[in-house]
Amino acid sequence: MIVDLERFIKEEEHYWTELESALDALERDPLRRMNLPEIKRFHYLYQRASAALVKIGGSSGETDIRRYLESLVARAYANVHELRGASRRLRPLHWFFETFPGVFRAHVGAFVLSLAITAFGFSVGAVVMAVDKEARNVIMPFSQLKGDPAKRVAGEEKMGATKDRLQGKKASFSAFLMTHNTRVSLFTFALGFTWGIGTAIFLFYNGIILGAVALDYVAAGQTPFLLGWLLPHGVIEIPAVLIAGQAGFILARAMIGSRRRIPMRDRLRKIVPDMVTLLAGLAIMLVWAGVVEAFFSQYHEPVIPYAVKMAFGSVELVGLLLFLGLSGRPKEGGRENG
Repeated sequence: MIVDLERFIKEEEHYWTELESALDALERDPLRRMNLPEIKRFHYLYQRASAALVKIGGSSGETDIRRYLESLVARAYANVHELRGASRRLRPLHWFFETFPGVFRAHVGAFVLSLAITAFGFSVGAVVMAVDKEARNVIMPFSQLKGDPAKRVAGEEKMGATKDRLQGKKASFSAFLMTHNTRVSLFTFALGFTWGIGTAIFLFYNGIILGAVALDYVAAGQTPFLLGWLLPHGVIEIPAVLIAGQAGFILARAMIGSRRRIPMRDRLRKIVPDMVTLLAGLAIMLVWAGVVEAFFSQYHEPVIPYAVKMAFGSVELVGLLLFLGLSGRPKEGGRENG
């Protein structure tokens, strides 16, 4: 029994108000995820309001306060015990700016592995080209890369100054790039079913090609052309392929399993949402890369100065790093819910 009911209400009322505000925020945004300190505070307020209801429930007066607390505790109980993940409300912006980068960071180790394998292949490709220039005929996948870089650059710049070779074809070329690069990325991911061996080999091979092309053009004194050609779309396209490798290694890890005896079916079911998120995210990245390559990267000096193209690519790279590294992080301290 409460001796001084009025004093008790005065001391507890601000806790009830805080709980009500938290409930209002959760009900306005059903998909909102609280960080650990927020969860602890919510649980504390819920317990305190429940204890207050028990104490006031034995009093004959203050019917309005008792009803208010009953409603408040009932709402809190519903939020604590409901299946918040069952909501199906589509929120594409929330998914892209919070869920996608959060999932990427949650599996950043797999991305680092993907990057390391590609970087190793890059080094091997550069060394091979430094030792044997004729290796380009074996390594390069496209005929335009097998010739002398200096002659190719001179031809590209001369042609660009007189006509637009993609006139009337930009949209179709962009669509081709999007679909081709998406297929390559999905193939890189699917090779994760080989316990990651196929994914690693494919990333290594891509790295060899990049390293060989880079060394070939740098050695020929065509570094500005190389950077102006690759940076605008490459700073998005290459990370997208690396994310495909990341998803492939997540798949491989689930297939291999761990010391805990969890059935493979359960391991795969657990990672499906994260793999779908990564694949959908990289597909969006490749759409942007396809547009940039068709409408911007393919135009060289004197049409577009290389310095402008390099600056554009650098801004894209910084933006991508900030997006994947910071977007969707909790504003306050606490464990991130990726």
